[in-house]
Amino acid sequence: MDSPAIFAIAVALATVLAGGGGYFLARAAMRSNKSTAVGDGEETLSSARLEAQRILARAEEEGRARAETFREREQAQLAHRRVELENMESRLSQREETLDQRASNLATREQMVLTREREITDVRSEVEKLREDARQELARVAGLDAIAAKEKLLGQVEDEARRDAMLLVRDLEIKAREEADKRARRILATSIQRLASEVVTESTVSVITLPSDEMKGRIIGREGRNIRALESVTGVNLIVDDTPEAVSVASFDPVRREVARLTLERLVADGRIHPSSIEEAYQKAQAEVEQSVRDAGEWALLEVGLSRMNPELVTLLGRLKYRTSYGQNVLNHLVESAHVASMLAHELGIDPAPVKRAALLHDIGKAVTHEVEGSHALIGAEIARRFGEDPAVVHGIEAHHNEVEPRTVLAVLVQAADAVSAARPGARREALESYVRRLERLEEVALDFKGVERVFAMQAGREVRVVVDPGEIDDLSAGDLARRIARKLEEDLQYPGQILVTVIREFRASDYAR
Repeated sequence: MDSPAIFAIAVALATVLAGGGGYFLARAAMRSNKSTAVGDGEETLSSARLEAQRILARAEEEGRARAETFREREQAQLAHRRVELENMESRLSQREETLDQRASNLATREQMVLTREREITDVRSEVEKLREDARQELARVAGLDAIAAKEKLLGQVEDEARRDAMLLVRDLEIKAREEADKRARRILATSIQRLASEVVTESTVSVITLPSDEMKGRIIGREGRNIRALESVTGVNLIVDDTPEAVSVASFDPVRREVARLTLERLVADGRIHPSSIEEAYQKAQAEVEQSVRDAGEWALLEVGLSRMNPELVTLLGRLKYRTSYGQNVLNHLVESAHVASMLAHELGIDPAPVKRAALLHDIGKAVTHEVEGSHALIGAEIARRFGEDPAVVHGIEAHHNEVEPRTVLAVLVQAADAVSAARPGARREALESYVRRLERLEEVALDFKGVERVFAMQAGREVRVVVDPGEIDDLSAGDLARRIARKLEEDLQYPGQILVTVIREFRASDYAR
């Protein structure tokens, strides 16, 4: 075997040993080849052996280094895992302590709950016992058995429930009234502030001023023939009294009264007073008044903004120029009511035309009430129906004084406009007798209620103050009493606007120091 072959074998052995082959296998191979290679050359074998030993030494050194590195890495991993295990054991230990603490707290709370339950049970038992003792004591003192005591208790509960219900009703009514009053005041204020009307200055008595008292004799005439002729032609009564330089004209028909006034003024201005001149002056005055009536009716239509209306209705409207109600001119009242109704309709978002028409015609019956018996509202509704007015307008006329129950918004607005025009300050003058009678009626209605001691009607009948017995009426019942009195006034009386009912309850305790 030549030297290269031996060198290759040695390198192969060294490579096997460096890759992890056994040291003793390499030695055994070297021995087996030693005898074979003796004859080939000692020098070559010796150099190969040395090279193989160096390779083996280097392989062993590298193997030990790798083994040391692997061992250190394994030790580091084991140390890291040991630390993790220690941390995990620490956390588990803390959790066990926390669970033990929670279990201890739960046990304590459970014990407290059980103690409280026992205490509550004991208290309930004690309360039941005290209640039973109180019932027995009440029955013994009051001489009542259990059934009677139960009925008394139920009565107390019923009173409390009624009291609570009254409180709830009072609160709801106050809230609803405040909201309704707020909205109504806003609407009325917006409408009224756009309306400017004069204060009543007209008088219901026609007085003719004379240049001298001598004219009274001419008016009376020889043996009273002139005054008889005047009264016969005009249909009025002439009052020639002690009033200096004045003669009064009286008649239930305002148109006749106006014709007579103009006739007499013409005669006084002319100075010639006799039956023939009286007839001539009367005819001229009558024509003038008829023209004035037509002009007044047309003026009302133009003032309100209406264009189409039956001529007979226009004439009846014009006749109201000479009619007054509590000192308020009726035609001016109708025009004013129509304006107010139109503005209210605009505020509520409904068609103002029929509302305005109904408000203008709502007192048309007053033009013929001295000729036809009955309520002017129903008479006016019949007249409007006869002359072809819309049924809604007719209903607004007949319902404006509640002779017929209002069924439409139009009828309610006519009522409101009528009340606003009639109740505004300076609109009307009221006779003393009717004023006193209305105040007395207000006081009588309030005095009919139980527990009322005194009643005072104030502010021209727009406020009623009721003084009650504090022993019979408590604070809560006072509100209910005020509400019942107000409902009674609404049912029994007719009045413009509102009446404020104030219940006054005062309790005074006094004693003497001796």
